[in-house]
Amino acid sequence: MTDTAAVRGLDAQGYIAREGSLARVPVAFRPVVAAARERLTDLFGVRLHSAYLYGSIPRGTARVGRSDLDLLAALHDEPTEADHAGARALVEALDAEFPQIDGGGALLYGRARLLSDLERHDMGFFVACLCTPLLGDDLAASLPRYRPDTLLARETNGDLGLLLPRWRERVARAGDAGGAGRTDDAAGTEHTRRSLVRYMSRHLVRTAFTLVMPRWNGWSSDLRVMADVFAGYYPERAAQVRAAAVLGYEPTGDAAVLAAYLDDLGPWLAREYTRVHGIKAARPEDATAA
Repeated sequence: MTDTAAVRGLDAQGYIAREGSLARVPVAFRPVVAAARERLTDLFGVRLHSAYLYGSIPRGTARVGRSDLDLLAALHDEPTEADHAGARALVEALDAEFPQIDGGGALLYGRARLLSDLERHDMGFFVACLCTPLLGDDLAASLPRYRPDTLLARETNGDLGLLLPRWRERVARAGDAGGAGRTDDAAGTEHTRRSLVRYMSRHLVRTAFTLVMPRWNGWSSDLRVMADVFAGYYPERAAQVRAAAVLGYEPTGDAAVLAAYLDDLGPWLAREYTRVHGIKAARPEDATAA
């Protein structure tokens, strides 16, 4: 592998290299990972095809007390609402038990969907390149290799315009939850807004990065690297995206940040993304969410 390819997250053939491994999990987080492995097996039993870690823990960059636990489980059949509820409860229990982590989430998909043509350049790419195998047979063996091209850009993040109205609803609900000045309600609102700032900051930075990814011809999951790469192509928006990268790691509960995302950066990025790469292929759930 050439130095240039390695820096840009590519292998010697120019394909995106898989990031993360169990060997990179920091020592402090290994008990969390072991517990997650055991409890996923207990929760889903023989219905579990495979399970994966993603995010900072398998990349080896997790910070004790700051980083979240990110899991993905592939089931032999399609997950039910009860499955999703069980996965949320599992992560909440791990979060309460292990101070090393600060929240987390568990994505659930049916094996067939992850291997489908529709998901090949979205969740298929996610599993093959951004997830670390934890349990079962690795689905990456049945998926192609990926280049940082416009097809990948469109199918991973070409739905921001669809997401923005949903984000507005979530932000509105967070504001309505504040109550009439009660301290506990205010603290709850602050926590919810902080979570939204973290989530939306990360999503916007990643979308900004994949907007320019084909021109840069590389991959990174480091928000600061992503923001710097974007800045080289859109200097007029560089400060906003770099600030979002910082908030993706160190979020605040500032309502003004959310308003700026929804009223300025988000709409601009959605329009520019559509102009450059087009719109992501529709998913069945898009019709029900509309």
